[in-house]
Order: sequence, then C-alpha cells, then structure tokens
Amino acid sequence: MPRSARLARSATQRDLRSGIPVWGVCRLPARPLEGGVIDVDFAVVGGGITGALVADALLQAGRKVAVFDRRGLGRGSTPASTALLQFEIDTPLTELVRKVGRDRAARAWWRSAQAVPALAARVADLGLRCGFRMRPTLYLPGNLLDAAGLRREAAARERIGLRSWFIDRAAIKARTGLSQPAAIWSEGAAAVDPRRLVSGLWQSALARGAVAYAPVDIVGIDAGRRGVTLACDSGARVNARHLVLATGYETPKPIRPRWLSVHTTWAIATRPQPRAMWPTQALIWQAADPYLYLRTTPDGRIVIGGEDEEFADDARRDALLPRKTARLRRRLAGLLPDAHNDAAFAWAGCFGSSSTGLPAIGPVPGAPRVLAALGYGGNGITFSMIAAQLIQRAASGLSDPDSEIFALRD
Repeated sequence: MPRSARLARSATQRDLRSGIPVWGVCRLPARPLEGGVIDVDFAVVGGGITGALVADALLQAGRKVAVFDRRGLGRGSTPASTALLQFEIDTPLTELVRKVGRDRAARAWWRSAQAVPALAARVADLGLRCGFRMRPTLYLPGNLLDAAGLRREAAARERIGLRSWFIDRAAIKARTGLSQPAAIWSEGAAAVDPRRLVSGLWQSALARGAVAYAPVDIVGIDAGRRGVTLACDSGARVNARHLVLATGYETPKPIRPRWLSVHTTWAIATRPQPRAMWPTQALIWQAADPYLYLRTTPDGRIVIGGEDEEFADDARRDALLPRKTARLRRRLAGLLPDAHNDAAFAWAGCFGSSSTGLPAIGPVPGAPRVLAALGYGGNGITFSMIAAQLIQRAASGLSDPDSEIFALRD
C-alpha cells in the first residue's frame, strides 16, 4: 500500500431525487465552514442515514466525530427512501450461493438478518420516535423466481436457519388478501419513517458531541499512513485520523468499485385508507426485474415503488415521473383492487445496485485510513447498520469475521 494517496475531487453533484416524498424533508442544524483548520478523530462525509449510523457507532466507541455534507443533514437521497428494512438481500440466496459460494452467501444473509433487530435495539436505546415497527415480509413470484423457484429459495433459507417459509394461495389470502399462487413468508423485517429516523439519529449525535458542517464540499483528499487531510471548497482544512465516505450515490468513480452502479427508482403513496390495509401489514415485494415493493404507513397510506431503470440522468428521470406514477397506480390496482390507487405523493430518486446485491464496506484500496460505507441495494438502511457495526469494530481495533464478505474490491 502506498505511503499516501491523493484521491479525486468529490463527485459531480447530482439532483438525487425529484417529486414530493411522503416523508417530507429534514430541517437539521449544521455549522457553516469558512476557513481555518479542524482536527478530529473521524471525519464522516455524508449526512444521510449511513453517515448518521456510522457517527452514532463511532461516538459509542469514544471517538471525536465531525460530519460534512454538501447539502445538509438528511437532505440527499434519504427522503426518497421507502424504508423497507428487510433482511432479505436483493439477490436470492440460491443465486448468491452461485455468485460467492455457500459459506459466504449464508454469512451475508445472516449478517443482514441480525442487522434489523440491532437497529431496533438502537432506536429503543436512543428513544427515537420514528415509526419503527417490526413487520413480516411476503415475497411474491416474478420473472426472476417463479413458484417452483420460490420453493427452492425457501428451502435454502430454512436449511441455514432463517425464519422463512413457503406458503400457498390460501395462506397468502388469509394474511394479506392478495390472490397469488405461492410466496415466501419471512419474519424479522421492519418499516420506519426515514426522515424521522435520520433526524433522531443526528439530533442524538449532535447532543453527544458530534459536529456537523453544511453546506460544504470536499474538493480534495490526501490520505497517508498518519492521517487524512481534507480540502474544503471554503478553504478550510480538516485533519482526521480516519475518513469515512458515506457518500452513497455521489461517491467518486475512482473510489466506487466498478461492480456498483446507480439506477433510478420511482414511488407513490396513496391518501390515508386504513380500511384497505391488509392483515399483518407485511412488507410485500416481488421476485422481479424491474423491482416492485409495497408497504403501509402509520397513518394508513399504501406506498408502492419500483419500476427501476438503469440510468441516473436527472432530467430523464424527472420526465418519466408522470408515466411511472401511472404504471405504479395500475400495478397497485392489479394487486389490491379494493384499495384506492390515487397518488397523493409521487417521487423518484437514485438507487444503487451491485452485481451481487451486497454493499461495499471497509478500507478503500490504495488509500490509507480511508473507509467507505456504500449501502447499495434495496437493503440500504439494513446495510447501513452493518456498515456502522463494521466501522465501529475497526475504530476499536477489533476484527470482524464478516468484513471480507463486504470488502471493496474490483
């Protein structure tokens, strides 16, 4: 590894979302950054949920933390999240076994399954009022896995001890009211209001000594064996013992592994209709490409999202919002014909994916003391919790047996 590395300037700023998300936008305080020198143990770049969970974990480890964001805390892609906190990775277990091997696939799925209750415990510890509710999930057949494929997938999960079961049409109807031939039923997921979650996490972190600076852009990174120096657009300099890049979909390409990509996704939320809520209020998703998923909100709305496409152009994404809204309304009507399918809210945002469905977490190759926490995939918040755990252990000088599963590599 080189003694030092100069990383590229920060990524081009993207308009990460459009439309009006059902959650609203965060209004959190942050300090302006003009000039001078700041010394800190850990500099965290990125004020979203990943950055908040990482900062919380580092504070627990007794580290001095400063966070930097080019917009403001929680004002990037966080409000565009539909916040289905699933342990089920986008890539089915049966397929992940073929991609990374049986042992690594099982460990990745189990680490994801353990992250959801860990996040639930942290929410309880901090007393966050963010609508966090444990929920089961219903995984429907689609063009990736048909009913026979779901049966094999359920058997693979059961063999490693996960709480997933194959269920038939009658059981689906009783639990959700949907008319589907087969599905996988799983326990151990959750739903949350992402805006309130990130707001609560940052309010707690700031009260416990973290310092937030925004808006500020990092225009240069000089990483060496003794520390990392950040150059800011205001002329300020930050000296940190370690740097964590929690920059999500704006991570510079030289740092982002080639197998991570940025797509676009769309979502709508209906007006409140508590009587249309399905029994159990399970999170519903489909083994399909493009993706489709549904959840409910505490005030009785149905949120449906998906229709992903492989591009990240802001103007094209915005132009497609009316058409994608209409398609999501039709798909909702097809699944739940008795529910209102009007779109009281409609929005779009950037969405990351990887060739394996796994995130990229850990040291950046060739950049001493620089770590990345890139929770790409449909399990973004779940993966953010895993990132916080791995980085906390690294900050405490401890190894983690699962770190190599999520390591950045080309």
